[in-house]
Amino acid sequence: MSEFAGLSDHFITRMYEFIRNEVQADVLAGTRLIGLPAKQRANRLFKEIERRGLFCRPIEWPDHLVDLSHEPGHWPLRTTAN
Repeated sequence: MSEFAGLSDHFITRMYEFIRNEVQADVLAGTRLIGLPAKQRANRLFKEIERRGLFCRPIEWPDHLVDLSHEPGHWPLRTTAN
């Protein structure tokens, strides 16, 4: 069962558009309040939108969320000296 099962097309697209608006607000304000969890959520929403045959513009992500090296799995490991 999809995590979006039971939600209307309108609700799904509004959730996606809400994230887009927050990304745009971050860019305009020069802040970084929207992070990787929001991007992952938006990606899942976008896939659901496509699966349903709906249309929306992809979000233009700021550079700090485009570069995969900012994901925790790609960060270098820190070690402590003995």
